[in-house]
Amino acid sequence: MTTFPAGEQTHPGVLPQRQALESVGADTLGSRDETAHGHPATARGTGREHGRGETDGRGTRPRRRHAETGASAAETAEDGSGDAPTHTQEYAGGIGASRVFVLSKDGQPLMPCHPARARELLAKGRAVVARQVPFTIRLKDRTLAESEVDGVQLRIDPGSKGTGLALTDEKKETGEDGATVTVRRGLVSVELQHRGDQIRMCMQQRAGYRRRRRSANCRYRAPRSDNRTRPEGWLPPSLRHRVDTTVSLARRMCRYAPITEIHVERVAFDTHSMSAGRSLTGVEYQQGTLAGTEARAYLHAKWNRACAYCDATGVPLNIDHLRPRSRGGSDRISNLVLACVPCNQAKGSTPVDVFLAQRPDRLAKILQQVKTPLHDAAAMNTTRWRLTEALETLGRPVHAWSGGRTKWNRTAMGLDKTHTLDAFSVGRLDHEDGDAIVRFPEQVLVVKATGRGSYARTTPDRFGFPRLRRARAKQHYGYVTGDLVRATVPSGKWAGTWTGRISVRARGQHSLMTPVGRFNVSYRNLRLVQRGDGYAYATRRELVRSTSRKTS
Repeated sequence: MTTFPAGEQTHPGVLPQRQALESVGADTLGSRDETAHGHPATARGTGREHGRGETDGRGTRPRRRHAETGASAAETAEDGSGDAPTHTQEYAGGIGASRVFVLSKDGQPLMPCHPARARELLAKGRAVVARQVPFTIRLKDRTLAESEVDGVQLRIDPGSKGTGLALTDEKKETGEDGATVTVRRGLVSVELQHRGDQIRMCMQQRAGYRRRRRSANCRYRAPRSDNRTRPEGWLPPSLRHRVDTTVSLARRMCRYAPITEIHVERVAFDTHSMSAGRSLTGVEYQQGTLAGTEARAYLHAKWNRACAYCDATGVPLNIDHLRPRSRGGSDRISNLVLACVPCNQAKGSTPVDVFLAQRPDRLAKILQQVKTPLHDAAAMNTTRWRLTEALETLGRPVHAWSGGRTKWNRTAMGLDKTHTLDAFSVGRLDHEDGDAIVRFPEQVLVVKATGRGSYARTTPDRFGFPRLRRARAKQHYGYVTGDLVRATVPSGKWAGTWTGRISVRARGQHSLMTPVGRFNVSYRNLRLVQRGDGYAYATRRELVRSTSRKTS
């Protein structure tokens, strides 16, 4: 995974985009195709050519030549001769460049364009950089009323630890047999990484601090959890974070792209059957497989009244958690074993795979009983309706689809299992009629939620005691931790121009982080590129197999 920004010296003229996959022709002022999306103004409706930016999997795309003069389609459209392009040539799909967001002169979203087209518009002075990540340009001479916008779809595959978001457009293509098929192309793919687990750990840590204060030699403070009321629709902070970050990123994409509809996967998990490991029916489903069983007696019978770690018998046995409670372990019966007192004390809060690292046979025997954790499934069941309701506030039609349809589409297309590829597969595709996903961006923008700092006035150690005092203000000399800056170092070991994110210091010597190292730089040598927004950005390559679809 390549993080942004790169830690090498940068030049103001270099954009954070990969090299163009193809050459782009001259500007076509009369066609209203200002973003090179390949839709001439004279060809409205369905059945239009997809145009620039598509690849055949090898990084090139043969340009269509005019039947008589040999001129390219762009050259024919520029001089006004010839008819609107028709589907007389093969369309090649595959993996292509991720599109660039485009805004009009009045700040309204237009159709995303190819990176080569964005570089051309910037070089000619017709556009300016509106945002670095995700990279967005704004046209200086074109408004929304003067542009042709077809609209795109936002597809969301929510998850417990990560969520995939994809921008697609669907076109109607006419095949050789005259049948009309739906062709879905991927324009932009984003992988959002949540920090719900981090929030949960912080909440547990805070609860531990409060329990210690109540039990230590301090003024007694009674628990207040039973005295607090919860509003309707309340969610725990870790689950509310998953909904808020997904909706926040979707709202941002609505500002950068002309999204006309939102498709989201809404799946429900049967945690009862997952806990049993098989399908349950009748009374068994209502009561469970261990109804009327005492946990300690069940464990004694299962482990033959012997220690699971050393096979000791005839000694007092304790119930031990394979995954400790301090590390997120639950009280499920599959997470419990019997352990003698020496083994229980020796293991402590150590995970079982670390404790038995030198005894792989014993570890494999114990892990046979471990079942899939239910934390992620419970989180998805709790937030699926809240997410749909929150997305409806964006003012776009929201369509909910089942997880089975997503899996069916992904399997039919031969795609790997990732959040972004699942997002491309959300929605209706009639494979019997020839509908298919023909294009995927080769770069995925990875957005990791990092938060905006802490409200704590002190930094505690691992025991909860304050170690140092934090500054009241978060902004120092106009910069905040997480800001994207460009540093111009005049001399010394780090002489040159560097781009990266900073950690601010009260004395003005901010710390600049780059992949090749961290160094201190004065605020006087910094120039703000983009404000920190609580997210860290990186890129990775999409895990797409070689696919290609051709239609006439």
